[in-house]
Amino acid sequence: MIHPLLPNQLQKTQETMRMAAEFILRPISRKYDKAEHEPPVEMEQLNQAAAAQKKDSEIGDDSVKSMDLGGRNLWAVISLEQMCWGDVGLFLARPGTGLGNAAIMAVGDNEQKAKWGKRWAAMAITEPGAGSDSKNISTTAVLDGDEWVLDGEKIYVTDGDRCDCVVVWATLNKSMGKTAIRSFLVEKGTPGFSVARLEKKLGIRASDTATLIFDNCRIPRENLLGGKEEIETDINAAKKSFGGAMQTFDNTRPMVAGMAIGLGQAALDMTRALLAEEGYEQNYGGSMHHQTAIQSELEMLEAELEAARLLVYKSAWMMDNKMPNSKEASMGKAKAGRIGNKISLKCVEICSMQGFSEDHLLEKFSRDSKILDIFEGTQQIQQLIVARQVLGKSSQDLK
Repeated sequence: MIHPLLPNQLQKTQETMRMAAEFILRPISRKYDKAEHEPPVEMEQLNQAAAAQKKDSEIGDDSVKSMDLGGRNLWAVISLEQMCWGDVGLFLARPGTGLGNAAIMAVGDNEQKAKWGKRWAAMAITEPGAGSDSKNISTTAVLDGDEWVLDGEKIYVTDGDRCDCVVVWATLNKSMGKTAIRSFLVEKGTPGFSVARLEKKLGIRASDTATLIFDNCRIPRENLLGGKEEIETDINAAKKSFGGAMQTFDNTRPMVAGMAIGLGQAALDMTRALLAEEGYEQNYGGSMHHQTAIQSELEMLEAELEAARLLVYKSAWMMDNKMPNSKEASMGKAKAGRIGNKISLKCVEICSMQGFSEDHLLEKFSRDSKILDIFEGTQQIQQLIVARQVLGKSSQDLK
């Protein structure tokens, strides 16, 4: 879909990434869904296409000043939307960038961004006893001379086995709650850092999801992202430090929401194609009283998907233009995650056995869609964040 509000540069990105999704991802989608944990070697072609398109579009920090319509984050959302129209799991398995890269760019200083910004970085937050409530993180980081010592377990780490490095969230002082949470860069191969297991999953099977163990894992002092290890005695300063770490989500939630939009669009497109093969005639623009139940259902789903798309584009545009976007990022993630899952399940239902069969990808879309409503914050967490923003409440006031 070419969106009329986007400048020509970003429309070109849409076209290029859609072609890559159709001719690189779709043909191998089923292969790697069945070959779980097998690295998709073909993804290097997609890397080359994305790199060439990014260079041609010249979307970067400088262009934000001259092009009011969007910059790096909006470019990323649109690229992800189109690639996930092809296959969500394969996109997540693409070598080069991960969720940890967003943390490096959000929290790291200039030297850290230059050193690690282009490495393949996973992000390790979730623990057996701490999911969406990240302030309950129990993985510890203790300063010992010129080294940090990390101890703890992280679960459900996307690309945790294949990545080059991991951004690990840990606490400097458990008794201080969220004000003591910091993020650290740990490179693969560091003694004390190991992959305990890979999860078998309902969807996104092409992407590895790992459990990581940190046992007396020693990293250099400069691997603390942001470079400020002290826990400030001033509570406002401490909250600001934690807020810097949480800013990662303001970057990544629009990206995950864009993935959900791409999947939802893929399910709708495939459903219309399958219906057309059966002789079903579309009746766009006709009176609702003369529409079939299926046509009415599809048009309502498309309307909801477009509403989610505009919310997500806005949140990415705000980030590009240095505007606080926490509320908008959560609104877009909540809307897109929910509607992507709803669309994929409804499309399976509409297409009946063709939707349920492995002859088509609709059943895979429905399996892949649920994780997009869960990771980077569940539906309930997003609604809580939005409520706090709208009502002007703190996390202590509204839990």
